[in-house]
Amino acid sequence: MTEPAIGYVHSTESFGSVDGPGIRFVIFMQGCRMRCEFCHNPDTWNMGGGTPYTAEEMMKKALDYREYWGEEGGITVSGGEPLLHIDFLIEFFKLAKQEGIHVSLDTCGQPFTYDQPFFGRFEELMNYTDLVLMDVKHINNEEHKKYTMHSNESILAMAQYLSTRGVPMWLRHVLVPERSDYDEYLEQLHEFIEQLESVVKVEVLPYHRLGVYKYKELGIPYKLEHIDPPTAERVANANRILQTYKY
Repeated sequence: MTEPAIGYVHSTESFGSVDGPGIRFVIFMQGCRMRCEFCHNPDTWNMGGGTPYTAEEMMKKALDYREYWGEEGGITVSGGEPLLHIDFLIEFFKLAKQEGIHVSLDTCGQPFTYDQPFFGRFEELMNYTDLVLMDVKHINNEEHKKYTMHSNESILAMAQYLSTRGVPMWLRHVLVPERSDYDEYLEQLHEFIEQLESVVKVEVLPYHRLGVYKYKELGIPYKLEHIDPPTAERVANANRILQTYKY
């Protein structure tokens, strides 16, 4: 008998309202390879942490809150980076589909590759996924490397694959002054999004400093100490260039 896959969970949120449609039970998986300067959850980076769960254990916990979800809500698995727990996700999303639950995957896309065995597992996961919430941190690859310590090539490739397959996507972009908040980059991002066929929503997420205290607690230098959140005018400008009103 095959042993059930184990997922390592950082935390859960029982009444999430911003991580997919409706009210959602949000599961934050532990571990991420990216090191985004503007990440507000550096406590999820460590690959060795988290609480172990089987898919059945986590589903039992989630179902305690089902009465709050209504017709539009459901479950979102976020992170950290949930795709680092892909075997757990497959088992968990299968259970969700058996229960008739809408499930969303919130990912940065960095682990994506067409190499096996990952790609075969990812294709299977998409069979049970209703929506992918995907962050595009920076459209320019060299800038992306500077501010996340990773290339964006796998991330853009994943968005293109999801488009070809017809998987609904919410694309989200964190607007950071002196990093991504330049019209040139926003226009390039808009051009990329326009090539995708399954985008159902585009969101501009203004950079904030709510997670700064975590860096201090963890002893991690915070590299954006000198940067303030974008002004309302710059947020409106990004929404205009990305044409978020169309979705």
